[in-house]
Amino acid sequence: MKIAIQGIKGSFHEIAAKQFFGNGIDLVECMTFTEIPQLLKNNQVDFAIMAIENSIAGAILPNYALIDEYDLSIEGEVYLNIHHHLMGLKGQNLQDIKEVWSHPMAILQCRKFFRNHPNIKLIEEKDTAEVAQRIQKENIKGVAAIASKSAANLFDLEVIEDDIQTIKNNSTRFFILKKEKNNNINPLKNKASLKFITKHETGSLAEVLDIFAKHEISLTKIQSLPIIDKQWSYAFFIDLIYDDNVLYNNALHLIQKKVTHVKVLGEYERNTEKL
Repeated sequence: MKIAIQGIKGSFHEIAAKQFFGNGIDLVECMTFTEIPQLLKNNQVDFAIMAIENSIAGAILPNYALIDEYDLSIEGEVYLNIHHHLMGLKGQNLQDIKEVWSHPMAILQCRKFFRNHPNIKLIEEKDTAEVAQRIQKENIKGVAAIASKSAANLFDLEVIEDDIQTIKNNSTRFFILKKEKNNNINPLKNKASLKFITKHETGSLAEVLDIFAKHEISLTKIQSLPIIDKQWSYAFFIDLIYDDNVLYNNALHLIQKKVTHVKVLGEYERNTEKL
């Protein structure tokens, strides 16, 4: 099974992929999120893993747009507890580090640590694990990476500081993506991700949310995203948890009368191992 991930082996995307699919997978490494949808559309991979939100940094809005634009199907979710470690060549300590290279999200999640070390220059890169690999491969001194413990072990680097994330209980949610929706009836499906656009009428959003509430459907997330070709107009992306498929389908039918557009991005089994 071929799985596309953002980053390389040792990245958090690889850890999330193994958590969901197990170890027997063939990873296809991508340096950017924008490469992933095309691999799915061209049938070069079976599934993809894409980070969608972090408990510290919030939603990754461009990834919502990619899922929508390429009509990808959300087939599942993974919650991963993120531990950021500062690592460099063996024998170095914090005083030796002049620069830290890492993904901008990792840097953002470790702001407090670096606020206490203003002498260290922060450089944004495309992937946490790729930086760790480059430091080891090119024997770069004075530079450290922010990455997983897996990356430190894989590339034989020394962990200089453990758990440097600002909030220790730091979790990232990943979507499992597929080219097209699985139409088979899965009795385990109890969560859905939707996109809808409300009518330009007072209280239209409240009416939609009220329909879900009356059908015993819990709203776990709502996120707005600008509609590019309509100035100051927004689409809403929501996550719902439901126990009764009949009530859920009835609610979907009713909200179609209250919105100008609705799209089911995915119906899948809720991850109950949320951290």
